[in-house]
Amino acid sequence: MQNKLKLNRNHWKHQLRNDLPLYIMLIIPLAYFIIFCYWPMFGLSIAFQNYKVGQPFFSEASRWVGLRWFEQFLNYPFAGRLVRNTVILGVYSLAVTFPLAILLALLLNEIQHRRLKKFTTTLSFLPYFISTTVIVGMLTNFFNVNDGIVNQAIEALGGTPIDFMGSAKYFRHLYVFSGAWQTVGFNAVVFSAAIAGIDPGLYEAAYVDGSTRVKNIYLITLPCIRSTIIVMFILRVGSLLNVGFEKVILMYSERIYETADVLSTYSYRAGILDNKWGYSTAIGLMNSVVNLILIVGANALSRKLSETSLW
Repeated sequence: MQNKLKLNRNHWKHQLRNDLPLYIMLIIPLAYFIIFCYWPMFGLSIAFQNYKVGQPFFSEASRWVGLRWFEQFLNYPFAGRLVRNTVILGVYSLAVTFPLAILLALLLNEIQHRRLKKFTTTLSFLPYFISTTVIVGMLTNFFNVNDGIVNQAIEALGGTPIDFMGSAKYFRHLYVFSGAWQTVGFNAVVFSAAIAGIDPGLYEAAYVDGSTRVKNIYLITLPCIRSTIIVMFILRVGSLLNVGFEKVILMYSERIYETADVLSTYSYRAGILDNKWGYSTAIGLMNSVVNLILIVGANALSRKLSETSLW
């Protein structure tokens, strides 16, 4: 028995020595999640307090108010509009960007020329590294009502200039499709990696049976990456209400609150501008709880229908 324990101990020591570089590499991501994801969760307590800036979270100055802030938000006259705008933007973005990422990965896979494929992949990936501020600046320049390129083209064709950036009905389209242009290339990388792992023999056998390249997409490629598509879809559903706060703030104004004002921007105004820290935190907490419910529900539904899930 002692010899067996000694062998097991030596085995674990040897394994630890071999994997030590990998454990060292884990220090940075672990520190990131601990500092920026788990430690700030203690601050959620101010959603149940009348928190004062500079006071400890559980001090006597920060009086406990229970669910007061949650009730105040639910009674807010524009709460329905905030939730509706957030859901519409989240669903609209998912409906546009997710299929486009899969389509782009499929198209890149069909490029036979090696250098052209690398060039196209890099070109589609580059917009992801452009900052949100620059993206909104580009939108402002392109769609400016006075001298924007788009309105100049409309005038040249005999039309009347349109105030795209100041019109509520155009905000969602500008937000979603500019986001698609920026992120689709990056999101397609996961699907491209899944496609690269498909056995080439399947395609060769299909060609022998008389299949075409288009048919192979439906008969081989999509079925083989189905599990990847499902997992990525579940993850996207889990962040459905996490609408880009910075981009909306840079794009919107009071004129387009009707469609542009979302939970994150209202939380920003309540917390930073109006100094209602507990109220702002309560809104963010509700948002996170709904996202958690969505991802758990999507995972359960996926496991039931396709036997593919995150857990």
